[in-house]
Amino acid sequence: MQFTHEHQEIQRNLKRFIETEINPHVDEWEEKEIFPAHEVFKKMGDLGFLGLCKPTEYGGMGLDYSYSLAMAEALGNIHCGGVPMAIGVQTDMATPALARFGSDALRREFLAPAIAGDMVGCIGVSEAGGGSDVASVKTTARKDGGDYVINGSKMWITNSLQADWMCLLANTSDGAPHKNKTLIIVPMKTKGISVGKKIRKIGMDSSDTGLIHFDEVRVPQHYAIGQEGMGFTYQMLQFQEERLWCAANSIQGLTNCIDWTIEWARERQMFGGRLIDNQWVYFKLAELKTEVESLRALTYRACELYVGGQDVTELASMAKLKAGRLMRVVPDACLQFWGGMGYTKENLVSRVFRDGRLTSIGGGADEVMMGIIAKTMGILPGKQGK
Repeated sequence: MQFTHEHQEIQRNLKRFIETEINPHVDEWEEKEIFPAHEVFKKMGDLGFLGLCKPTEYGGMGLDYSYSLAMAEALGNIHCGGVPMAIGVQTDMATPALARFGSDALRREFLAPAIAGDMVGCIGVSEAGGGSDVASVKTTARKDGGDYVINGSKMWITNSLQADWMCLLANTSDGAPHKNKTLIIVPMKTKGISVGKKIRKIGMDSSDTGLIHFDEVRVPQHYAIGQEGMGFTYQMLQFQEERLWCAANSIQGLTNCIDWTIEWARERQMFGGRLIDNQWVYFKLAELKTEVESLRALTYRACELYVGGQDVTELASMAKLKAGRLMRVVPDACLQFWGGMGYTKENLVSRVFRDGRLTSIGGGADEVMMGIIAKTMGILPGKQGK
């Protein structure tokens, strides 16, 4: 996959926006453990960044997924992980199924404002007892008249403390776990919704993460996305885009880690010479750069096939797995070269070290990715073929 002039223009424009509207405030938002999502999203919506691949009739630009991947990569220029993750939830995690399968009325009520930046969305899949194991979610939505009545809770929900609506996965019948779930749009100010607590994390500080409870929450049945009982399938499709987004977003952050460390090593004087002049240091940095470029090649190939209409479950899972591993290995190796300075909170490499650890957990843990890959290879016990 080759980025065209149009891809590069989107990246350049987004980088300018990041340099003027986001990075100057990141330290403050990290300290406060939240960023002003409505304010930032509105500015991005006005510039067209929140609907690159969404239908034009709802305010989107109608471009193919490669443009979303280009945007995800450019978001890696933000000097923290929490803000780009929150943006990615809006563009590539909470809205793909709504854009593809939602009714016209539902898309006009929720998708169009999300694209414009007038509403903040969140995705409600994970629970205290079921994150990567999506089939095990316990939240229910029973029918009563023309409504769904929702009971349960969702945990680890990015944007949920500021969100206007949630794309909720809930059990709508007692059938098989892969066929009894439905994605439902739930306005977050609906009676019966409460925030259990704001979850404090070891990283991603500027991203608000909540534990959300649902107690007899009523929403109209026409708020269901697509066909009832197809929620698990729809969510698996959303996961493909989420995992490709995650891999693409990792590339720039990893590259920055290496570049910042090279700059430091050129200036750092140790034992009568520069740190960069030690063979171990420049060999290690060369090895890390090679690993990052291998991730880029894998991610771009998966995106090209996805845009071409192919199922990229295997490659997207491989890219997500590789991104998670490199987000642990690269910042750790770079931080070591910074010595004591690398162990300070102000150091951007240490921030990538903390924020990047989530990549191996969120959106499907490494072990889930390996299970998916083994299944597509036909070597998962009890599973035959692809």
